[in-house]
Parts: sequence; C-alpha cells; structure tokens
Amino acid sequence: MKLNHQSKFIILSFCYLFTLTALAQSIKPTNPPQNQIPQAQTTKPTVYSIIEQVRKKHAPDKRVAYFQVELDSNRIIGKTNLPAAKKDLLNRLKSNGYVLLDAVKLLPDNELLENRNCGIANISVLNLRSQPKESAELASQALLGTPLKVLDKERNWYLIQTPDNYIGWADGSTFARITLAQFDRYQANKFVMFTKPYGFSYAQADDNAQTISDLTWGNLLAVKDTLQDFYEVLYPDGRSAFVLKKETIGHQEWKQSVKATEQNLVNTAFKMQGLPYLWGGTSWKGIDCSGFTRMVYQSNGILLPRDASQQVWAGEEVPFDSLQVGDLLFFGEKATSEKAERVVHVGMWLGNKEFIHSSGMVKISSFDEHSPRYDAHNAGRYLRARRILGNEKGIVSLKK
Repeated sequence: MKLNHQSKFIILSFCYLFTLTALAQSIKPTNPPQNQIPQAQTTKPTVYSIIEQVRKKHAPDKRVAYFQVELDSNRIIGKTNLPAAKKDLLNRLKSNGYVLLDAVKLLPDNELLENRNCGIANISVLNLRSQPKESAELASQALLGTPLKVLDKERNWYLIQTPDNYIGWADGSTFARITLAQFDRYQANKFVMFTKPYGFSYAQADDNAQTISDLTWGNLLAVKDTLQDFYEVLYPDGRSAFVLKKETIGHQEWKQSVKATEQNLVNTAFKMQGLPYLWGGTSWKGIDCSGFTRMVYQSNGILLPRDASQQVWAGEEVPFDSLQVGDLLFFGEKATSEKAERVVHVGMWLGNKEFIHSSGMVKISSFDEHSPRYDAHNAGRYLRARRILGNEKGIVSLKK
C-alpha cells in the first residue's frame, strides 16, 4: 500500500517516541526490594582510637594508673600496671582485624628490678616527682615507713606507687628497695610513730648525741629495743637509732586511740596555721591545699585522696547552707557549655562563715564581706562542698 507524505510523518514520529521511551526505561535506576537495600558500612576504628578508648576506660586518671601505650610500625609498645587494660586492648585490636605484635610490658618489670619490687620510704619525707629527674614537678610525698610498690626503673629513679595508689618517680636513695620476703620481715616488727611536728633520731640514747636523721609527724620506725627514756629503732635500710619515748606513740596504740571528730579536726588544723605553702607537699615541712586537708584528716585516722580534684569525689555532697565543721569546700572554674568544671583548690569549713586552707600559708579566711579575713577571690570561685565525717566513699580508715 502506498502511503502519502502525511501518513509517513505520523508513522516516523510514533517510532521516534517509542525509541525514546524504550531508551529511558533502559537507563532508569531500579529500586531493589526493601529487604535487599544495601546497609551503610561501619567505619573501622583506628588503632589510635582503640588505644584511647582503653585508656579512658581503665586509666582515666594517670595519677593513680599507668598506661602509656602507642603504635610503632607493626607493634603495640609501651608499659602499664593494669593487666586488665592490656587484655582489653589486645582483644579490641583482634576483633577489629588488626594483626600486631604485642610489645606492651606489664609493670612491675621484675626482670629489670631483679624481683626487688617492694619498697619502704627511708627518709622523713620522700618526694614523688612527675618525671625521673630532680628538676621535675613535685607531685606528692610519702612519710618515713610508708610501704611502696616499685614498678619501673630509669637510671637511679624508680616509678613507685603509694598505698593510696598515687604514682610518681622517686630517687633510689630515698627508699629501701627490697624483696617481698624482706618486706614481710620488716613489717612484722612492732612500730612506733613520731608524734611531734619536727624532731630527730640520735646515734645514742641521748638527745644531745649526734643525729641520725630528722623526723616529722607520722614517721614510722621499727622497735629494736626498749630503754628507760628511749626506743632503739631500725630504719628500713637497716640503720639503727634512738628516739625519745615521749615523742612517740605505739602505732597500734595510735590506731586504737585516734578518733575523727569535728573538734579534733579543728584542733589539728589550728596547730598547722602558718605552715608554708609547698606545691606537692603533704607534711609538716610544707603543704599545698589538698596536702593540708589530707594531713588534717590523716592525723585523725582518715586517709583522703591526694589531690583536690580527687577529694571532691569523696564523702557526700552537701549544700552550702547545711555546712558542718570539718566539711571540705572546693573552689575553681564553673562548668560552661564549652568545658567541664575544674576543681583547683580545697579548704575546710570552720563555721561562722570561715574556712581554713593552705594558700601562701595555712590561714583562716571568710565568706563574710565585712570580716577582715574576707576572701573575695575564693568566695567568687566557690563550687561545692563534701562531708567526710560519717561517710566511707573514697576514703581509707587508718584505724584498720
């Protein structure tokens, strides 16, 4: 059949539209069934993020836990005194598909320390520093007779941990480093505690004799012999000396007699008025703010955490209008939307709007604007208060 010109145009147009429709259908994306939609892939955590996760979980406070670990090529290197943290780290790495050599040392490093991983403070006040060098920041102190865990060694400096778990570096000449058997034998002795703020031990049973060392409150010495007016005592390193009986008390006797009351806390705090401020100090030779509150409570049979930012978690929180004598007051920077609260100072409540604290020296300050003791600086940065008496959270009883 012969088609005219108009019929040919209609047929060609129809074919063109059909071709375009077919082409569009061929390139149109198809939606798979709902149950076959691909799931978004989860991003694999890096080794560095896994290490940080473990650190935050097991060692959020480096003052009381040692966890220094890093990636080195195909190895995980470093040191920690937390077996559970190391195990958790290795398990997380393995579950995320990382095949890495384990070169993380567990502390104490008994091979390096030759199994002498016990220690006892051997001078009146042992200094703990933030790094293994004399010029490093003073972090804390330990009194003569304090038992220590020895974790690591660098030259003649040792990484040690005190009974409240505080970790720092100590000069090897300031404590006796011994085996567990030697430690147990020394601890089996009867001990006397020095009760005066300052004093001495002597080479003979005579307080005019040559001194062996200075002493300060809380020092513990093993009793070798009992004389009329003196005890013959043994130091942890084996030195012998003599101390006046009237300047000491049997350690067990002290434990039984000491009692933390509001009045006893105040009496102790008042005796320390005027002592100089010393960053890192926790003895009568010099004290920082938390060292002061710690010493007040320690003298009355309660051991507080070392720093203000740790003490703020002890006991129970109390409102300002319900404060009682002996409560701890904390000062610092209030929390904002950009940063968390920062505790930087602590004192002890005395009542009558007054508190006692170590700032330059141990002194009494007031919240009363009309008082000559008014402390505008600390009044403006007051954060919160905690009650220690009658509570056990975060503290250690020294009576046990």
